Formats: sequence, structure tokens, C-alpha cells
Amino acid sequence: MRKIYYNHDGGVDDLVGLFLLLQDPNIELVGVGVVNGDCYVEPALSASLKIIEQFGHHQMIPVAESTSRPRNPFPQAWREHAFTIDALPILNNHYTHQSSMIELPAHEHLTHLLKDSDEPIDLVFVGPLTDLASVLKTNPSLQDKVNHLYWMGGTFLAEGNVQEPHHDGTAEWNAFWDPEAVAIVWQSNIDITMVGLESTNKVPLTNTIRFDWAQDREFPGIDFLGQAYSLVPPMAFIQTNSTYFLWDVLTVAYALNSNLAMHQTVNGKVVTHGVSQGRTYQDISGRPIQLVYDVHHDDFFEFITSLAKNVKRSSYDND
Repeated sequence: MRKIYYNHDGGVDDLVGLFLLLQDPNIELVGVGVVNGDCYVEPALSASLKIIEQFGHHQMIPVAESTSRPRNPFPQAWREHAFTIDALPILNNHYTHQSSMIELPAHEHLTHLLKDSDEPIDLVFVGPLTDLASVLKTNPSLQDKVNHLYWMGGTFLAEGNVQEPHHDGTAEWNAFWDPEAVAIVWQSNIDITMVGLESTNKVPLTNTIRFDWAQDREFPGIDFLGQAYSLVPPMAFIQTNSTYFLWDVLTVAYALNSNLAMHQTVNGKVVTHGVSQGRTYQDISGRPIQLVYDVHHDDFFEFITSLAKNVKRSSYDND
């Protein structure tokens, strides 16, 4: 069975991505790392453990807290969503605190997973790449134990989604959080698929999608999607820096089913310092990246909805 490790930074989309990974019977989720990125890490850890217990079909999946810290932290208002996810009634009505929390920092836990695995592991990173960079700095040979890296981060568009003082706006947030980590990972020989803003911009969370999920809320998994995404504002008429796209869920879905989107090979580099730090750009001398650039929109939403329906009411009530 295919092994996947998931590293996320606790936003709404990150936690929904964890939920969806748990619904695919064709993978083995071998571990989860939680980064103090687009979240406050304590409630994000707690929410991760509750999602695994409530919706994990009795899987015992180790969760580790990351000790990674940013060069450029996410805005405070975005990070507060983890508190509300952690408090959702659907995550607390059966919670028994039986999920598995690992004492090792996330990068050390990932190191052990790679060393001990008898086969290469796919990595799905939907936040900064800092934990993977830490692994590679201390154990560079472990790059050979990585089958493939799927990363939600970066963009080769002229404009990113960072709107911060003393920055030119060319970067995407996960790259901006720790640009040097991107450079370290891109210097490795790991095969990388980058789910950047080129494709995530094609999957905004619209009121139509919210309404469709609301009609199916008798399914506990769909109810969870609706409750989780109710925390982020619907920008129905204008795109702003707060418009919500399914960045991380697209990355998870593509890692599970590559037929949902289109990719092409580009050569890329990253800017690590200055007013463009975090910018990823095409350069013929850069490293090859598989860039996901477009999405089969309807197929994508049908796929994640069908995964969410794998949580049946009878099994949920018995958990």
C-alpha cells in the first residue's frame, strides 16, 4: 500500500486536507507533522488529533509538533481559525483523547519514518518546507527515501498572494514564510510537484459549493466540510487577499488522483532575501519542477465530496 506523510500548518484547508487523506482506503497515512504557520500550533495539534480519532476509521496515526519557526510569520487573524476548528461540536461529541501524540519534533519524527521505512514515502507538504529542509540538512541521504514531494507553495505568476510591508508582492505565503527552506529542498534530487497559485486560483470556495454541501449535511463528513469552511468569508463579488481558495485540499486531492489536474515541467529558482524573498521564478538553469497549472474543476469537487461521504452515519455514531 502506498505510504504518505502529511505536514501541514493548521489552517482550515490544512485540517480538511487531513480529513480527506483519512478517507482514502488506498493509502497508508504514516505520520502527520503540524507547523506553527497559518495557525497557533496548540489548537491545530488538538484539532488534528480529534479529526484522526473522529474520522480516521480507527487508524492510530502518529502526530508530531514542529519546532520550526518563520522568517516571516502569517497574519494573526488567519492563525486564529485553528481555535474554532478545535472547538467544533462535530469534533468533540465523541472525543476520548486516544489519538497518538509523538514527543519528538516533527522533523525528527519524519527522519525516523524515512530511515525505518522499507520503501520510499510520498510527502505531502501543504505549508512551509522547513521540516523537510531540516531533515535534509542533517541527513541528506534520506532524500533517496522520498518517493515524491507534493508541495502547496510558490507560484510562477508575476503576482503572488503576499501583501506585506517591504515586500514587492511576488511571493506565495508558504514560500515567504521560510524562503531558505525552499532553496534547500530545491537543491535536493527529490521529485517535486508544485501546486502553486496557477492552479489553486482555479478552485475558489464559492457560495454555490457551500450550498451544495449544505444539502448533503446528513453525511457527517460533508457536515464537517460545511462547518469548517463556514469560518472563512465568502467573497462573492470581488477577489481580495482574504478570498478563500482550496489551496491545500487541491494538493491533497492531486496527490491522491493526478487525473484531476494538468501539470508541466518548468525549471525554477527561489529568491531567499530582500524585497522579493520567497518569490519562485522560472529560470532555464533552475531545477526541474512539475508545476500543476490547471484543474478539472467539477471533477475535483466531485472527488473531494465523494471522499467526504466515506464517513457513514452508522460508523460515525459507533466511533
